Amino acid sequence: MDNKIDQLEPRELWTNFAALNAVPRASKKEEQVMAFMMDFAAQNGLDAQQDETGNIIVRKPATTGMENAKTIVLQSHLDMVHQKNNDTDFDFGTQGIKMLIEGDWVKAQGTTLGADNGIGVAAIMGILASSEIKHPAIEALFTIDEETGMTGAMGLKGGVLKGDILLNLDTEQDNEIDIGCAGGVDVTATKTYTEEPVADGAVAYTLTVKGLQGGHSGMDIHKGLGNANKIMNRILNSGQQNAGLRLAALQGGSLRNAVPRESVAQVVLSGTDEASILERMQRTADEIKFEYRTMEPGLEIRFEKAETTPAQVMPAAEQKAFVQAIYAAHNGVYRMSAELEDLVETSNNIARVSVEKGKISIKCLTRSSVESSKFDLANALRAAFELMGCDVELSGSYPGWTPNPNSEILKLLKAVYQKQNNAQAEVVACHAGLECGILGKNYPQMDMISFGPTILGAHSPAERVSISSVQKFWKFLLEVLGNIPAKV
Repeated sequence: MDNKIDQLEPRELWTNFAALNAVPRASKKEEQVMAFMMDFAAQNGLDAQQDETGNIIVRKPATTGMENAKTIVLQSHLDMVHQKNNDTDFDFGTQGIKMLIEGDWVKAQGTTLGADNGIGVAAIMGILASSEIKHPAIEALFTIDEETGMTGAMGLKGGVLKGDILLNLDTEQDNEIDIGCAGGVDVTATKTYTEEPVADGAVAYTLTVKGLQGGHSGMDIHKGLGNANKIMNRILNSGQQNAGLRLAALQGGSLRNAVPRESVAQVVLSGTDEASILERMQRTADEIKFEYRTMEPGLEIRFEKAETTPAQVMPAAEQKAFVQAIYAAHNGVYRMSAELEDLVETSNNIARVSVEKGKISIKCLTRSSVESSKFDLANALRAAFELMGCDVELSGSYPGWTPNPNSEILKLLKAVYQKQNNAQAEVVACHAGLECGILGKNYPQMDMISFGPTILGAHSPAERVSISSVQKFWKFLLEVLGNIPAKV
């Protein structure tokens, strides 16, 4: 870690972010960070509890003069997306994030940074540890597993929190105040098949798609980013004419909430047609690179002769159905909102495709701010995959967060933003999944809002957070806390 990180201003936030990022906290592997947060509460003499799901709630009394103000729930999630470049040697289960400063940005060395949502966690820690910051009574809610299932928010029971207002610190543009978000559902297609021997005279190749930007499968889905799984599928389709290319294995993408950046396939080509197959694939690769020349200038598509030939491949009929199903499955924006300008309503990310030893697995994340539209797209995907003989499961569904433009806390945040920046904040709904919609099911009377500093490239190794934006966010948060109205 660059030792200058914990010397940045505001020191109260950055010191805690550096300490937090020294603790492994990949989604579904949060045991170490749970213990870290309980130790933090104990060291600061704060009341803390861990619920049966793993969420941690820390309480702090109001400062003098704010005892009658409404109780605030400050909420962020402890886990982070674990993505790294293929050439980066890093273990998210045992290592802390290696950070560095580049100009106005803090980023990581070849991995995700964890600013999503570590900056929010660190801000809350800074407030809890301070004896000088003015604030009402606080319930700090640190949820787990937000990134891969929202299971922390789903598991939080009603009645645990007593707060009147929830400030979710998990959005990524410092000029935006978020009042709504999309829900999601996981679509998983699986199938087994019987492999067959490779024909005599076949030549083995490794096909690689790499160099894509990747990104957040909700917030970045409208940008036209390249999806490594869809690109690889086009290459396979161009090569399989007359069964000239046969697929032995394929690994593409990683997490459902990350746009896939890389895909690698092991294939064999008919020895007599090797040159013509390579020519077709190269022509397709050139077309794809031309299409993405502006958005994905780093895209690489490689065909490299392999030293060893696989013993078995997918049968030709199974392979054709597989490729056609991936072709038919929708990826990207499905529908724009008719109510909110420039808001993606419904989308899908074909996140992970695996073919290995007679087993096919396809994992998608379908998002929408409209429940019926979410399941319409999920059922369209189900149809495409069932037509190739897959078993399809829809799981992990969570609701969106319906915007409330008449929110009382929204009025306060808009006024504070205007005062501090001499400009109006943008009031928006986002296409990411925030925990507010889920938490609202058990706490329907709680007034909720979401905001945060500018974070770019979330869910990818390009993730970075603006230092000046964090300063803006911190100043904004403190003034909001100091102006929470009294209870009626």
